[in-house]
Amino acid sequence: MQTRYPIGVFDSGYGGLTVLKDIVNKLPQYDYLYLGDNARTPYGNRSFETVYQYTLQCVKWFFQQGCPLVILACNTASAKALRTIQQNDLPDIAPDKRVLGVIRPTAEIIGTLSETKSVGILATQGTVISESYPLEIARFFPGLKVYQEACPMWVPLIENNEHQGHGADFFVKKHLHNIFEKGETIDVLLLACTHYPLLREKIEEHLPLVVKLLSQGKIVADSLADYLLRHPEIESRCGKTGLREFYTTDSTQDFDNHAAIFYGAPVISRHVDIESVIN
Repeated sequence: MQTRYPIGVFDSGYGGLTVLKDIVNKLPQYDYLYLGDNARTPYGNRSFETVYQYTLQCVKWFFQQGCPLVILACNTASAKALRTIQQNDLPDIAPDKRVLGVIRPTAEIIGTLSETKSVGILATQGTVISESYPLEIARFFPGLKVYQEACPMWVPLIENNEHQGHGADFFVKKHLHNIFEKGETIDVLLLACTHYPLLREKIEEHLPLVVKLLSQGKIVADSLADYLLRHPEIESRCGKTGLREFYTTDSTQDFDNHAAIFYGAPVISRHVDIESVIN
């Protein structure tokens, strides 16, 4: 008999831990189960179909663990897989459960923060190609100008612990230069990858003071709190025992070493072979 009902938080790797950290700070009373698909990361340069299949496998695993709600704390998975899972898969495999992403909560508020009505999106190649942010933002703020810049070197720099070194300055300045060339009046910049908050200080060193720099963690946490208030049928099924469990599809030792940097506290993970469990 199922005895635990945690909120699932998913990412292709470590970055989602920055979102989980803010969610736990905002809503500490709930149980949480984190999964990093590190064995198959990065998702950013994979096809839509591959990202969808990988994400769906992981969502099914969360459901097997009893999660009534899963947060895709991964921009690429949110961009390439979320809508298909919500519309095509959930009605068949788990009509009483929900899967949410990180793009919509940001799109709902970003236009209220810009005085120039011009915003920039710093993201992975996959998220940029998907056009998910411009499309979603246009639903809420049709007059807002949205400029995008893919930053393919930022994740490797962070995961190799080089994000505080001088080498990172070159790539930070390069992509900031590129995006401000596209939109000179940008006054809000979104870090549309959950890894990027670790580069925040470095980015701010090279950013005009008039530009607001947004991370997604707090936005997603606030949105989740609001969602749970509006959906008591889901909230009432979420466990509230202080459970915090971490899983990875790759080496637990590597995961634990890296995860502490993103989560801001020591992490002890367990290994899971998603494909064997699901198939």
